[in-house]
Amino acid sequence: MHSSLWLWLCFMVLLLWGVLGVLQKLAMKYISAETALLWAAAGFVVLQPLLWPSKSILNFPALSLGWAMLNGVFNGLGLFSLMAAMHRGGKASIVEPLSALYPVFVVLLAPILLHESIRPVHGVGIACAVISGMLLSVETSPTR
Repeated sequence: MHSSLWLWLCFMVLLLWGVLGVLQKLAMKYISAETALLWAAAGFVVLQPLLWPSKSILNFPALSLGWAMLNGVFNGLGLFSLMAAMHRGGKASIVEPLSALYPVFVVLLAPILLHESIRPVHGVGIACAVISGMLLSVETSPTR
């Protein structure tokens, strides 16, 4: 069976971000979301020498660099929001899967901003994701 590199990379995302959810909750026991965000940024800096592009930053289109910078801002704000949710009592088992529904917004925005088409089966998947988000956000009282 032949599988593409992108599929294996997606599985790496699942594995790494799955572990990340537990690490974030462990960090939130002892430090604030603001402090955790700074340490997460430090983690990115540690990776930078391994990931630095082989060509000069001046060789990239300015618009692409602008989009990448905006990506970093949104990523940082999202990560801060996630950590703040956990720091303020959110359970990792609820916060992580609920926040992992962000691709629903990608699917809704992609046809408008990227001119990508969505098939009916994708619409069904989006509906299932929205329903799962609603179920995850329901507060229930503990049973005895």
